[in-house]
Amino acid sequence: MATAPIEVRDNPENRTYEAWDGDQVVASLVYELEGPRTVLTHTWVEPSRREEGVGTSLTRGALDDLRAKGRPITVYCTFVADFIEEHTEYADLIDPAHPGTRLHV
Repeated sequence: MATAPIEVRDNPENRTYEAWDGDQVVASLVYELEGPRTVLTHTWVEPSRREEGVGTSLTRGALDDLRAKGRPITVYCTFVADFIEEHTEYADLIDPAHPGTRLHV
């Protein structure tokens, strides 16, 4: 179990959002930059930390940061796509011309 709240940080050098628990990265969300858009490609969560909400915290933190930066998104990561389908308050971030994969929100 997490001993402290998960902290989500953008790591632009690696083009990842990282979920930190103390001094350890326990999950990451990989992205690419395409002009004004951010393309979300893959989420990884440390196997021992799955089913603890780490991926959800990471996704929410990344999407909140992208909203604050005014960057529309294209989603190819199925985890993020599922998250947005369940949390439609983030659907407005999707670039309508380049939505990505299987988003029907």
